[in-house]
Amino acid sequence: MVLLFSLALSLIAGGLPRTIIHAAGLTITGSGGWNETAYVQWSPVSNAEGYNVYVKPASASDANYQQIDTELIRRYPSYWRADAVGLAAGNYVMKVEARLSGGTTASGITNSISVTSHDRSGFAFSANSTYGTGSGAYQDNGTLKNGAQVLYVTSETAQTVTLDVKINSSGGVQTGVGLGAIMALRQKGYDTTPLAIRLIGKVTDDDMSGQLNSSGYLEVKGKNNYSEMNITIEGIGDDAYVYGWGLLLRYVGNVEVRNLGLMLFPDDGISMDTGNMNVWVHNNDIFYGSAGGDADQAKGDGSTDLKKGSTYITISHNHYWDSGKASLVGLSESSPFFVSFHHNWFDHSDSRHPRIRLASVHIYNNFFDGISKYGVGITTGGSAFVESNYFRHAKYPMMISLQGTDALGEEGTFSGENGGMIKAYNNLIVDAESIIYANSNAGTAPAHATSFDAYLASSRTETVPSSYKALVGGTPYNNFDTSVDTGVNGSDIDNVSAVEQIVTAEAGRLNKGDFAWEFNDAVDDASSALNSALMSAITSYATKLVSVGGNSNPTEPSPTPVPTATPTPTATPSPTATPSPTATPAPTATPTPTVTTPGSGYAHNFTTNGTVSDFFAIQGNLSTTKGTVVYNGLTLTQCLKVESSTSITFTTTETATLTLVFNTADGTKIKIDGISYPMKNGIVSVSLAPGAHTITKDSVTNLYYMELI
Repeated sequence: MVLLFSLALSLIAGGLPRTIIHAAGLTITGSGGWNETAYVQWSPVSNAEGYNVYVKPASASDANYQQIDTELIRRYPSYWRADAVGLAAGNYVMKVEARLSGGTTASGITNSISVTSHDRSGFAFSANSTYGTGSGAYQDNGTLKNGAQVLYVTSETAQTVTLDVKINSSGGVQTGVGLGAIMALRQKGYDTTPLAIRLIGKVTDDDMSGQLNSSGYLEVKGKNNYSEMNITIEGIGDDAYVYGWGLLLRYVGNVEVRNLGLMLFPDDGISMDTGNMNVWVHNNDIFYGSAGGDADQAKGDGSTDLKKGSTYITISHNHYWDSGKASLVGLSESSPFFVSFHHNWFDHSDSRHPRIRLASVHIYNNFFDGISKYGVGITTGGSAFVESNYFRHAKYPMMISLQGTDALGEEGTFSGENGGMIKAYNNLIVDAESIIYANSNAGTAPAHATSFDAYLASSRTETVPSSYKALVGGTPYNNFDTSVDTGVNGSDIDNVSAVEQIVTAEAGRLNKGDFAWEFNDAVDDASSALNSALMSAITSYATKLVSVGGNSNPTEPSPTPVPTATPTPTATPSPTATPSPTATPAPTATPTPTVTTPGSGYAHNFTTNGTVSDFFAIQGNLSTTKGTVVYNGLTLTQCLKVESSTSITFTTTETATLTLVFNTADGTKIKIDGISYPMKNGIVSVSLAPGAHTITKDSVTNLYYMELI
């Protein structure tokens, strides 16, 4: 079972300045930081049986090291690597510990690593939206939400990963087996526990057999429109791929998709289809999809499409690699909706950056880099605010259906629908074939008050007069950018002169991913044909990942939590790591003395102490296969299975608070003195009067830790 239950922080990383550090037989060859991520790389130690990796704030004492999940440690042909994710912005230090034969260790420590924040802006973070955030399983400071669960998905575990999901209003729990089955249980709508789904390496459609729908998508669906999901789907390191399949988001609220490479998807890469709210798609590398049946689908269909009432969406910092149709926004909506595109690198892609119906869309700080057909296209009464973008050799930077450039000739026509309106401000346009402004001769053709491509604003806050309307349909600009919260302030807009540098450095996956390709501007700027050499490189892509897991039993770090982030969950070993032992019956404990000092308290850690205690009398079976919990800085890998035969008895002479730590869904219950108490974020905390007390089963659950204070 590759499930992580977090009561705090989560960790991973991957990038490398070439700093080489030698320490006690272990050589760190690189380390670095990215957005809410730190990483370390090291040379194999010849006699190592496994590795543990830790992270702490650079200014904190060594007692604050937190152990990262074993799945975040990976082996490659000539090196090992670990990524620590879920870090708040700041400076960190990572420590690698090699476990050697004979019980000794060798370790190395990185220099200080600077970790930055993701750019949380745009409509997914608008105060007007239902959830106010698109951070999914994470808090807006980058750390996991309290009580978050973590699933690690590899090519080996996609069909076997398990998670207990709440499936009814009375707290009933069912175990989902396989990523698709888990998502199907979450669709029932009773379990909104924050969930981070972490993909490692290249996960193919064959690996996902039985987990995809009939069209080749992993469905992430809510019960009805805008259902609260609190899910993040993320890649680990620089080489995680959704390969041969796609993601379908439907009826979801608060979902994040990040740091993935998407290759050879069946139709759309990421389809936000129907009733989605607060979705944030960012820092992905989006390549060719599989060829569709139509002539214009040789590169696949939409890369990031959204439609049918999907609103308060941010699509940012993505790298589109020669996409045929980058993004459709709107299909058959009956009311306005809101979308942001910012800091995307449209790298020699053809069209739809985006192609808009009805929506109000804020498009800023994107790099349109060699666009063979058109940049922003708008129809059907939509309104787009296009500001501070760099259009380099974009044939037609902005188009409105049936007017302006679109009406110049058959070649330029992209739609036969009614028009919309574009407000343009402070864009840098180089080598465009045509751009016509309604009120200025600043474009490539004289201003035309009725047939134009955009209204050229004199300031970003200017209101477009209602006298400027779509030539066909008569729709004026709705001035959404001056009347609603767009999730971004003017001071947050980067200077247009810096857009190319910023976007080419920051768009796409961590450290630009592991896939290298250079376009030939002289050829590729004007060509909309499929690049056969690029397609060949995509279809022949092979992962260099050798194995997942540090192959070492976790050690217990200091109980002192990291002050700048919540503690990290750790995972059970992956299939490539040393397997966990099976559960064994626990011996019956004898009654223990009563509490005499509740102020200092009693604590019991099932990972380190099993069922042996000088205070609690414990009867039941232990297991190391039920997942891992992090609580108050402790990494807990063994639990007491709470079954019909399980009981814990103890006596206190003073009033005290009993705290129990589990890893099952909210609402799961435990009996204390015959009364059922539901858990919240894996915790049950009850005040007890002096006297004898008993803990017994209500629901089947797993108890990792208990304390009486």
